[in-house]
Amino acid sequence: MVVGGGPVGMLVAAELGERGVGTVVLEAEVSVSERPKARVLHARALQGLARRGYFPELVGEAAPFGAKAEAPFRFAGIPGLSITAPASEPGPVLKRPQAELEHLFEQRARAAGVRVLRGHRVTEVAQDRHGVRIAAQGPSGRLECTGRYLVGADGGRSAVRELAGVPSESYRATASGLAALVELDDPEALVPGWHRTPRGWIVAHDIPGAGTHIKTLDCSGPHPGRHLPPTTPELRDELARIAGRRIAFRQPRWLSRFSDFARLARSYRLGRVFLAGDAAHLHFPVGAQGLSTGVQDALGLGWKLALAVRGHAGEDLLDTYDRERRPAARRVIDNTLAQLALMRSEPEADPLRALFAGILAADRESHHLSDLISGQDTVLPGRTRRSSGWEGRFLQNVRLRTDAGWTDVIGLLRPGRPLLLAFGEEGTRHAEQARPWADVVETVHAAPTPDVPCEALLVLPDGYAAWAAAPGGECVREALALYFGERSPGAGERTDLTGAGALS
Repeated sequence: MVVGGGPVGMLVAAELGERGVGTVVLEAEVSVSERPKARVLHARALQGLARRGYFPELVGEAAPFGAKAEAPFRFAGIPGLSITAPASEPGPVLKRPQAELEHLFEQRARAAGVRVLRGHRVTEVAQDRHGVRIAAQGPSGRLECTGRYLVGADGGRSAVRELAGVPSESYRATASGLAALVELDDPEALVPGWHRTPRGWIVAHDIPGAGTHIKTLDCSGPHPGRHLPPTTPELRDELARIAGRRIAFRQPRWLSRFSDFARLARSYRLGRVFLAGDAAHLHFPVGAQGLSTGVQDALGLGWKLALAVRGHAGEDLLDTYDRERRPAARRVIDNTLAQLALMRSEPEADPLRALFAGILAADRESHHLSDLISGQDTVLPGRTRRSSGWEGRFLQNVRLRTDAGWTDVIGLLRPGRPLLLAFGEEGTRHAEQARPWADVVETVHAAPTPDVPCEALLVLPDGYAAWAAAPGGECVREALALYFGERSPGAGERTDLTGAGALS
């Protein structure tokens, strides 16, 4: 069961449905909100989506990889950062409204047999060692559902997190902001871009056919009534105060309040309950990292839950979700707080901002900040006792000559199965050891390539390497047993992993 029908929840559901797991989504809203929200997907999220076949749907079949391997970006509002990605991968930044992603992921979920129940607000969560029961209020009254596992992807005010009793650590608000979609009386009165004054920030960008999306930021302290709904007069006054002049606009279509309040769940798993997206982590919205972080949560959780439901993995594999994704969210929270420190209006921060302008220019060579923002610096913790240099690292898309002809990593991972690449004659013995796991792992023989200098490599469905043949390291049999359980030598008849799952 998935609670929350935003992009993260729908993506989790689609990943489960396409792997044959009976899945239901409960969403409180009756329809997808067209309100401007997140609109940026960063490189690592795009790379993961491409490996699951979403990239053509995101940008169209005609868009080649590497067409734009560099995208200008900002760090703490300071221009000069350049987000890059390998030419063999999707472009480093894709801008698509969140509502479009929700529609896309919902279509994939429904096509895979996922049942979507809108207008249902969860009121109860209870679990035992056999499963989870939830209750919700919907258009027809009370509804009860039971399932093997529950994923809470229901946003920053997650009912699942609260009802399941998942503890969190939080950071109090120290700044306040307003966001609105307006129609300016004079478009020249506020040109698109980032505007800093001694009193705060105004960020504006045009949405064709909809108006101008405006955000204000006051770093002097939290709003005394930050839980109260904002008003149009408040927005007018705040724009005028920061800009030092009146900016005329018509009645906002949408108006909301935000701050730098941050929260991180102490664990992404509590028994049979998992958290993903804003339900697990909430941070100051700078650097456009929230949506991408949630997408990576979904891609990392979906295949693990599917294997567990179908009996091809144990509880220890599910535990790796927290160990892998929680540190990534911690890095996002930390870097957004660092950016906010640079954005504060005190004159003492001016030399620091000037210093960072030079650091951003130097980042074109080091990629430290750009990889941090884009998620491409993520290395997962290793699981084997004697790990190789490959373990936990993302395998970039490379072309491979296989027995079936030329292909690439993205194409091989599209079915969503763990992948064992066996290179040349030396890789044959590793492939033989993997036979008992043929019902779970897809083994592909490929010609040796300098892009992947090893005899064999185990790649997980989210694109990260789990094991590589290395002197003194574990054999592939030990690695496969660690991830997918022990098998007898005669086991491994290939079965269809897209068969029906169970849900009551």
